[in-house]
Amino acid sequence: MGAIFLVRHGQASFGTADYDRLSDLGRRQARLVGAELARRNVRVDHAWCGSLSRQRATAELALAECAPGAVLKEDARWDEYSDAGVLGAYGGGRHQDASDPRGFQQVLESALTAWVAAGESGAGTESWPAFRARVGAALTDVAASLGKGEQAVVFTSGGVIATLCGLLLGTPETHLVPYSRVAVNAGITKVATGRGGTTLISFNEHGHFDGPAADLVSYR
Repeated sequence: MGAIFLVRHGQASFGTADYDRLSDLGRRQARLVGAELARRNVRVDHAWCGSLSRQRATAELALAECAPGAVLKEDARWDEYSDAGVLGAYGGGRHQDASDPRGFQQVLESALTAWVAAGESGAGTESWPAFRARVGAALTDVAASLGKGEQAVVFTSGGVIATLCGLLLGTPETHLVPYSRVAVNAGITKVATGRGGTTLISFNEHGHFDGPAADLVSYR
């Protein structure tokens, strides 16, 4: 049986002019999740990331810890949905606000709910069905690429992981918001692949932030 480890990127630069950039904390988180993968003896037969800077930077820092010889492949299907697009269409054009993260989160969740409900008629951005289909296809292709017993690590984003968990559980529409809300930066989600199909084994593991590293936990 093969395994795919979905790793959420480290903390980005929320509320700044360039969100798509790891913060200092995000870089520490990326190195720590790499050390955790090494501790688990994860064999990185394949490594992927999306095209976003925060995803690639997390991948490079983590792989330096657990698989320095790994070849990192980029696939834009692992990119996050456009929060600016969703907020522009359904959130009144709200921008990231570091001074009021709770308020921003409430607006974002309401906008995501409206985006999902709009279906194919979604305005101003990639539709929810299109997003769901592309991330599902990305996972299917990674699973199909694995040889017997091979393992892959994919560095992606919280909304992607939440959607894939929902797809694997059969209810993607109801999982996007609640799973995104609790997704920890540099958390690990494990998927098993085999003759029986693709199965969700764990979601949002972050025991590597226990104890002395507890102050490194972040959600945004």
